[in-house]
Amino acid sequence: MTSSHDFDLLVIGAGSGGVRASRMAAAKGAKVAVVESRYLGGTCVNVGCVPKKLFVYASQYPHYFKDSIGYGYTVDNMPRFDWERLRDNKTSEIQRLNGIYERMLEGAGVTILEGEGRFVDAHTVAVGDQTYSAANILIATGSWPVIPEIPGDEHIVTSNEVFYLPDFPEEVIVIGGGYIAVEFAGIFNGLGAKTHLVYRGEPVLRGFDDDVRTFISDHLDQAGIQLHYHSTIESVEKLSTGRYCATLNDGRTLEADLLVCATGRKPLVDGLDLSKAGVVLAPEGHVSVNDHYQTNVPHIFALGDVIGRVQLTPVALAEGMYVADYLFGDSPKAVDYQSIPTAVFCQPNFATVGLSEADAASLYDRVEVYVANFKAMRNTLSGNPERTLMKLVVDANTQAVLGIHMVGEDAGEIIQGLAVALTAGATKADFDRTIGIHPTAAEEFVTMRTPSRIVGRAVD
Repeated sequence: MTSSHDFDLLVIGAGSGGVRASRMAAAKGAKVAVVESRYLGGTCVNVGCVPKKLFVYASQYPHYFKDSIGYGYTVDNMPRFDWERLRDNKTSEIQRLNGIYERMLEGAGVTILEGEGRFVDAHTVAVGDQTYSAANILIATGSWPVIPEIPGDEHIVTSNEVFYLPDFPEEVIVIGGGYIAVEFAGIFNGLGAKTHLVYRGEPVLRGFDDDVRTFISDHLDQAGIQLHYHSTIESVEKLSTGRYCATLNDGRTLEADLLVCATGRKPLVDGLDLSKAGVVLAPEGHVSVNDHYQTNVPHIFALGDVIGRVQLTPVALAEGMYVADYLFGDSPKAVDYQSIPTAVFCQPNFATVGLSEADAASLYDRVEVYVANFKAMRNTLSGNPERTLMKLVVDANTQAVLGIHMVGEDAGEIIQGLAVALTAGATKADFDRTIGIHPTAAEEFVTMRTPSRIVGRAVD
């Protein structure tokens, strides 16, 4: 490609979406650069999905050791947990992944510019003392955790810092009720810390299916996590003992060695000098884009967390592919935001695709709801009280499956496959005539025959 600019595409941010757009654009013959000031791979690889899942795995081992007794194993002493080893092994793995990302970009012919990118004008970005011009610019800077402004907020950490704690806390307060808060509460609790979850609402995981929310909340309580509903932290004080005292909105106080805030994230646009490029932000603070991920300046694009849509790595990857195809390929495939499968790596694991019962009931006249609540075979001999929840939401008129939800071991692995069926337009009859794999928990999805209830706009 020929251009009077230094690059055909300059990407600010080497997270999942930025890396995908860079590599695919370069593969199509474009001259591409990516600017990154922190770490290759973005939040997901460094302080998000990947290290979090590794910590989830670690936190499950105490349960496995305990459960093994019912299967004939003698557990004389519980193994000793070494936080430093887990932390440092995790860091080594992240560094390995950083190297893979670097080699992928370099192998694709993408120029990596280390430093913070900021706009000089609509076609020029400064990185340190150097400036670079580009025919097209992509903003893929992601998001950043938010800490509420309260007295003593300097004593609160976010999920970013949790991955590098010098010492493991004996007692921790997790603030929030979304998926990040619930996941970290499970991690700390599983690893042996006395864990509090302080949430302004009830139950946890607002925005997900109500049956799922109640089921998971009950399991958090059953696991020993102390739930403080309808509560907020109003102030934090450091004590002479080195611990922290948090005062709640009702006047109660909680003491802990660590406070972790997981109440939300904001688009990371600080320092970009967007006004110099003429890019306008939405009132909510994210970068506004159209269906082609163009900002109000047509040759400046944005994707991923920074546009405030769906903050999931696979979504950013799909958006990055679209931008590369739109600019340098042909027939870009629009991202389908309607049926995005997702998982919450709480304990037990939760995964979902499609509509919740409440959403389906508000959109369709008659909706059949199938629910199964049972103890998985693995938990019979062990005496583990953990149960499994499975749920199908079906349009009664067309029999189209509208939503699939599961809470239980390997829910993410199971729902990924079922998401293909839902995306392909499977009906309940398709599920019914599918032979199950026995004995598995997943076979329950193809053996549920009788609706638990019928809801919808036409149902009294």
